[in-house]
Amino acid sequence: MENPVQTDRNPVGISTKNRIRGIGQYGIFIAFILICLVLSVVTPKFLTVSNLTIVVTQVSINALLAFGVTFVIITGGIDLSIGSTVAVTSVVAASFAHPDTYPVVVPILAGLAAGLLLGAFNGLVITKSKVPPFIVTLGTMTIGRGLALILSKGRPVSNLSDSFNFIGGGHLLGIPTPILILIVFFIICSVVLKKTVLGRYMYAVGGNEQAAQASGIQLNKVKMVVYTLCGGLAALAGILLTSRITTGQPNAGVGFELDAIAAAIIGGTSTSGGTGTMTGTLIGALLIGVISNGLDLMNVTSYYQQVVMGIIIIGAVVLDSLNQNKN
Repeated sequence: MENPVQTDRNPVGISTKNRIRGIGQYGIFIAFILICLVLSVVTPKFLTVSNLTIVVTQVSINALLAFGVTFVIITGGIDLSIGSTVAVTSVVAASFAHPDTYPVVVPILAGLAAGLLLGAFNGLVITKSKVPPFIVTLGTMTIGRGLALILSKGRPVSNLSDSFNFIGGGHLLGIPTPILILIVFFIICSVVLKKTVLGRYMYAVGGNEQAAQASGIQLNKVKMVVYTLCGGLAALAGILLTSRITTGQPNAGVGFELDAIAAAIIGGTSTSGGTGTMTGTLIGALLIGVISNGLDLMNVTSYYQQVVMGIIIIGAVVLDSLNQNKN
């Protein structure tokens, strides 16, 4: 049967828009390299191995969140609840991670289950009620924050086992475990997006829902899977954060959703759906981390850093809008 989903946003085949998208990604990579070179000149400490390791380790949490958001935005949605999912996961995982209680796999699975359930809840409400994702996930953001406070009774959950703390604070072959986790899930997410039927469906749904539905794609199932995946990746980020700071914090993840969305957009994921790559998102997350680290090394206050990041985000959205109008 012929595939009618051949829209200008469909990744099937080589189109002008595909070429423009590729050029845009190279532009982001070039900008990233140039910023690194400038920072290396301005502050010699920037290009040291120890500092770059710190940057990538810090970026790992935002990048994992951004991978999940990329899935969602490609399908034309949005998820504002991932910061709260981080908090819920943090509290749930920490509650099962005390020494001499459960094997380390238990808090990991408990945290992942919490994130997957919140993501599935988003997908279920969005697909069944047809309420815009912005509204649904905004509500889930509030629900999640309340759940985290209820489960922890408003207090940090401390006294975590060494085996659990190793997840975010250990080293394997001299490489910090958060960096290894980032690499593994970057590969997994890239394969899902580019090499699987689900990935092709994501692009098709975001490119043109009507055409995707006409071709036999079950929109609700795709969206359910996407939001569940996003919740699962947010849970993984929450577990990583909890392990790094060695406590489960009910107020963890405040504002994380904005950084993750910014990384995806800066990396070339279109706010209108149908366009995006994990490579671009990773570069976007690294770009945010590098700029923040460089400003720290130059002793620029956090107030100015927020202004700089806001300008970068607006610039990325404007460029995306201009590209959409051209195509």
